[in-house]
Amino acid sequence: MNTFKKQILLSNDDGIDSPGLWAAAEALSELGYVTVAAPREHMSATGRGYQKNSDGMITKKQMNIRGQTWDVYAVGGSPSQSVAHGVLEIVPFKPDLVVAGINYGENLGTDVTWSGTVGAAIEAATLGIPGLAMSQQIFFESWDRDPMSIDFSPSAYFTKYFAKLMLEKQLPEDVDVLNVVVPAEATPETPWKVTRLSDLRYFRPYVEREGSFEEKGRIRSRMLETKDIIPGNDIHTVRVEKTVSVTPLSVNLTSRTDLKEFEDLLRSNK
Repeated sequence: MNTFKKQILLSNDDGIDSPGLWAAAEALSELGYVTVAAPREHMSATGRGYQKNSDGMITKKQMNIRGQTWDVYAVGGSPSQSVAHGVLEIVPFKPDLVVAGINYGENLGTDVTWSGTVGAAIEAATLGIPGLAMSQQIFFESWDRDPMSIDFSPSAYFTKYFAKLMLEKQLPEDVDVLNVVVPAEATPETPWKVTRLSDLRYFRPYVEREGSFEEKGRIRSRMLETKDIIPGNDIHTVRVEKTVSVTPLSVNLTSRTDLKEFEDLLRSNK
């Protein structure tokens, strides 16, 4: 192995067989040495969680990338666990960058907290490695389509684009992860902009149940309606402006309020 090449660890939450993962692997292979460590099964919506009952088994598989056969690693665990196993025991050198994606569906607004894709990138950041979370918008009526039919090439272009920037530039303090969301009909010429995370929930939950509480129930969701989207954030950028959203995230979840003033408020008698 060429130790002078940039070391990139690639994971996802859609599982080791996801075409979005393959598209990212091909794009990133032009930037350095890519090691793929991804969940053995589909693990969407697992956030940064570690599954207590996961087996942690690592199975070597083969993936064909650009006419070459790669050894890749299917991990029995969540996206965050895949990243941890990748950093701690699979990659022989500390990665220069961890990329998660390309996710089948957009990670926007407060939903990033339950996204396995974003969770994997945050896991990397807590291990001292910059994280890039990539996702592609899917039209709601397309959710049940075969992922193999989705064209991930525009998102692959932006995966390489922002990975290259992150490998070349030092991120500012308090920027640990970039959450990049590519609109469904994007091309490599689609503009991008830096955005704030919306404080709205992107997928609104509702319960689907027939009968009493003792009957099976399932939490499903409806996408945020366009009329409820306000400007100046990642949701508006992708849904309304149809522009690539680039949101800097921090692992520090402390509110940016003035802590002294907040403490005075708590201690006051009012």
